[in-house]
Amino acid sequence: MKVCIHRGAKEIGGTCIEIESQGKRLVLDIGQPLDCPDPELAVMPAVKGFAEEDASLLGVILSHPHQDHYGLAHRLPESTHFLMGAAAERILKASADFTPSGGTFKHVTHLENNKPIKLGPFTITPYLVDHSAYDAYAVLIEADGKRLFYTGDLRGHGRKSRLFDELIKNPPANVDVLLMEGTTLQRESTEKGFQTEHELELELAKLFKETQGMPLVNCSGQNIDRIVTVFNAAKRSGRHFIVDMYTAHILDSTQNINVPQFFWKEVSVFLPDSQRKRIKRDKSFTISNKFNSARIYPEELAAAASRSVMLFRPAMCRDLENENCLGGACFVYSMWDGYLSAEKNKEFLAWLDQRNIQLHKCHTSGHASVSDLRRLRNAFGSAVTVPVHCAEPELFAQTFDRVRVHPDNKWWEVN
Repeated sequence: MKVCIHRGAKEIGGTCIEIESQGKRLVLDIGQPLDCPDPELAVMPAVKGFAEEDASLLGVILSHPHQDHYGLAHRLPESTHFLMGAAAERILKASADFTPSGGTFKHVTHLENNKPIKLGPFTITPYLVDHSAYDAYAVLIEADGKRLFYTGDLRGHGRKSRLFDELIKNPPANVDVLLMEGTTLQRESTEKGFQTEHELELELAKLFKETQGMPLVNCSGQNIDRIVTVFNAAKRSGRHFIVDMYTAHILDSTQNINVPQFFWKEVSVFLPDSQRKRIKRDKSFTISNKFNSARIYPEELAAAASRSVMLFRPAMCRDLENENCLGGACFVYSMWDGYLSAEKNKEFLAWLDQRNIQLHKCHTSGHASVSDLRRLRNAFGSAVTVPVHCAEPELFAQTFDRVRVHPDNKWWEVN
């Protein structure tokens, strides 16, 4: 079994790893690089079967529905065989109804926790993991008597942290190579670990209670764990929960009645003007009609503001301003800081300042802390650790045992 990291050996995001055995190949992820905002302009990895169909490419595994892992998948031939979680596929399809970042796929095999899939010379065993993306998997790849474990992106402090603990307690045996993400290695203060989602819930609940007007929470509509956290915090503070229709559509696509859904009495659905125009343009009225029973209309927002929490995105500024519902509001930013400092957000930050809306950063990482990465590495005993999804792979050798750094676009054998 041979491996080539096409992208990800020295960067976070854009991950693409090719595995070859007996003339057949698999690919782990085909992500959009974080430094390339337009997926159409991204350089495609030099993989046979990406430009045109190639029978030796048996499948492309999408570990989870984050753009830096699936974002270039739409550029592959229509005949490409993808492997991903069933809920991940539904989320990407639902996202495509509102954003260009979603996707639909013609040929899909679904990953299921601990259910092996035989594909040519490969045996693929998925492991459901804790991550800020819903339905995320690590995978064990076996071929030619060798075993490689790819972590994808994962963490040990989310709402599914038991999955991380179970993996450490019962890792697959006799793994030769551990392809391990190291997103947080270069970040400060990650040795001590990160705030848990439950701790974040308590922090948000306190903030919501102290806010006179409506807390406006900015988080990804696909970060289901975070939406559960915000919902629980709203409930703790005695507030109603308002989501935009895009988020309601994503939540509905999970088919999980244990996460906030539009038919819960504590949830209302707001249709911002930008999403209304999209629905009207695409004539996708079946989507908007589905949420009629839970709708809250613009003229109702002012009366609801002091007793509600709203999931919010900057595109909704005018919607809320027009309804005079911003008195006493606060803005809660619940994503990675780096996004907020982007040039495109300067106008929005000025908008907050002009209206005296205080900004609060309340977030916890979607990736494992260094302390949890140590636990993970130690669980795999004698396996050789190969860094991926890490900006500074040289830090691996300073942090973990048995490390071998492989550069992008160089083939190497699993031994």
